[in-house]
Amino acid sequence: MRKAIFSGIFLTTGLASALAADLTGDWRVADGVANIRVAECDGSMWGVVAWEKSPGGHDTNNPDVSKKSRPTLGMPILIDMKKKAGVDQWEGQVYNAKDGQFYSSTIKPVGSDQLEIQGCVLGFLCGGETWTRVAGPVPSNLSNTMAKGTPKTQVPPKTTGSLNPAAKTSGQKQAMAAATDPVGDICLLPDIARFAH
Repeated sequence: MRKAIFSGIFLTTGLASALAADLTGDWRVADGVANIRVAECDGSMWGVVAWEKSPGGHDTNNPDVSKKSRPTLGMPILIDMKKKAGVDQWEGQVYNAKDGQFYSSTIKPVGSDQLEIQGCVLGFLCGGETWTRVAGPVPSNLSNTMAKGTPKTQVPPKTTGSLNPAAKTSGQKQAMAAATDPVGDICLLPDIARFAH
């Protein structure tokens, strides 16, 4: 009996820590000016700008002249973060749009609602901040779902009237979600798809 109880406690504790370590979802940056959507794309964590406090920004500080006019919405921020063996920590690069530079970076969960970001230049000039979760985990295989024929967005059917105007079809709900979510599945974004697939 004790063995069964101990096993149950171990499994529950293991499951709780596995759920706490899920980095996917939307995270508000420390200064509150953007949300970053983190998703797993082909085994690596990637993050893009999913919401901006001041919409319409552009990557004006990028040293690559061809990217200075690209919108910041949907722009990759966390680049190809790989899980570090034995710990809840991922390593890769972070892009800082404020100075147009890439930095070696680590990310790790702090509980289930905070994500600690650390970035370093030259291996020793380091800084970081803590992001706060604003939306729950996202499925790890969104692009696989899309590849199997599920449409990315559906246009709601036109109607001339309804007995129950409050009722919405599945397609209408998806179209409304797409209208409020301009980023969608980040694994399908061109800047990520060419590296992650």
